[in-house]
Amino acid sequence: MARRIDVTGADGVRLAAWEFGDPPKTGSDPAERTSVLLLHGLMGRASHWASTARWLSARYRAVALDQRGHGRSDKPAQASFTRDAYVDDTEAALEQLGLGPAVLIGHAMGALTAWQLAAKRPDLVRGVIICDMRASALGAASQREWAQWFKAWPVPFATLADVRRWFGEDDPWVERPNPARGEFYAEVMAESPDGWRPVFDLGQMLRSRETWVYDAHWEELAQVRCPTLVVRGLDGELGRAEAQEMVRVLPRGRYAEVADAGHLVHYDQPEAWRTAIEPFLESFQDT
Repeated sequence: MARRIDVTGADGVRLAAWEFGDPPKTGSDPAERTSVLLLHGLMGRASHWASTARWLSARYRAVALDQRGHGRSDKPAQASFTRDAYVDDTEAALEQLGLGPAVLIGHAMGALTAWQLAAKRPDLVRGVIICDMRASALGAASQREWAQWFKAWPVPFATLADVRRWFGEDDPWVERPNPARGEFYAEVMAESPDGWRPVFDLGQMLRSRETWVYDAHWEELAQVRCPTLVVRGLDGELGRAEAQEMVRVLPRGRYAEVADAGHLVHYDQPEAWRTAIEPFLESFQDT
């Protein structure tokens, strides 16, 4: 059973944090256990980390955060969706939940938030796992493509099966059938009187995205002094050359890749994902 914990983010935005697994009944003092904060990507939600969080909870205190505009967190119409807002929210979550210094595990946009916070507040971050996020700028063309893609969504969807089929098979961006992708998007839909719609506002997602697609983030990456693992799916959005350059730029960077996985590494290959990150996490057990 998931347990919700409310957090107050920047500008008073209410955020929902979640624990998906019970802590060990025996073993080390909870105060001495490594804490892990999981950060989803754009359009994601904390529950996308449920499987990973349950696995982690056997040895760590694992908390997943619904970031502003996502999941069960607030979505104020006039809220800020800048990089600073996301980073400040995560800083507030670590402090209010008593997690710091923690290992941050971030997917895509969540990974960028993780390394930006690690650069800003090294006292709060013991380690970072970057899952399929680029440090290079994507550019204006990418933002236009996303705006057009959002317009192509056949919203509302009549059923969740339609959601799974469109995002897993019919979406023009899908090169071959991908059931995991369909499940990923089914998780961010909610039933409304006329069908199934996303739990987030598409305009807020574009506003969130525009604050990081126009700028490169190599400078902050170089300022991350804690151990950092860069993980990519072989068919993901982060290419091998850029991933290896990120590892080179990081003062204490490491590299892992997951075969037969795309951008949604932890959804496409959950067992291989765990195998890729486990040695890195275990390195904090004795520190």
